[in-house]
Amino acid sequence: MFIKSRAGLLPSFQPYEDLQHALGSLFGHSVHRWVIWLLSFLNGSVVLGLLFGRIYRFLPGRTGAVRGLAFGLLGWVFIGSIFFPLLGRGFFAIDAGLGLQPALFSLLMLLTYGAVMGIAFSQLNPKK
Repeated sequence: MFIKSRAGLLPSFQPYEDLQHALGSLFGHSVHRWVIWLLSFLNGSVVLGLLFGRIYRFLPGRTGAVRGLAFGLLGWVFIGSIFFPLLGRGFFAIDAGLGLQPALFSLLMLLTYGAVMGIAFSQLNPKK
């Protein structure tokens, strides 16, 4: 998301702002943007890291990278079918008015995340 912002990719697609507005509506007051970044960081590093470690051996593939790609694909399906609709962006963010670009961007982002996590995990845990 940092690279997206710096490169000016999909400037009108701002899922963190959407999350900030959704949480503000849920709690009845605005939520600072740093809270959203902190939640995303904790989710990406702690929650998903623990989940990945738990399900690694069940993921399809023989290498860490392939298993990580499978994890990224599962995450993409979850985000596209549950998270984006909850934010009012529709199934795979199709209601964002940008065609397939948000869906493809999130797919690329999650596949990259999954592959890196899979490679790191397989190097740190060679027996799994």
